[in-house]
Amino acid sequence: MGNREDLLAGARQCLIERGWARTTVRDIAAAAGVNHAAIGYHFGSREALLSQALMAAMDELGDEMARRLADVDPDQRWQALIDTFTTHRPLWVAQLEAIAVAERNEEVRQHLAAGQREAREGLGGSVPNAILTGLMLQWLVDPDTAPSGADVVAEIRALKP
Repeated sequence: MGNREDLLAGARQCLIERGWARTTVRDIAAAAGVNHAAIGYHFGSREALLSQALMAAMDELGDEMARRLADVDPDQRWQALIDTFTTHRPLWVAQLEAIAVAERNEEVRQHLAAGQREAREGLGGSVPNAILTGLMLQWLVDPDTAPSGADVVAEIRALKP
């Protein structure tokens, strides 16, 4: 791998181990085994590098989620998605941190917006995406009382006239 690829891998590792807010340029450079000046050369900024690393990781997670959804009964789809909140918790937390950064960083906001468009497409619309986002928050903050996939299915069915 070259420096660019090493930096992306190092940034991903740091996102998983330290989160967005606690990852420094030096952390990324150390994880990548390169000089920290390479971040500016290849990406322009720490935020741009972290954003690209997070989007790549979330794309991989999206592919995994699509595979999970293809292999399960429709009534088990929500539980398959919910399971990613524990198996990939650091990535979901990093995405939440990036949302806060996006308020003041247009490049990060654009990356996240593109990810939201892909999520809406992959999930079949904005309502399923909104439900997934709400479930993510509940599972990350209060997993002991967050709804299960069966709860979600039952509540959605109860909404239908």
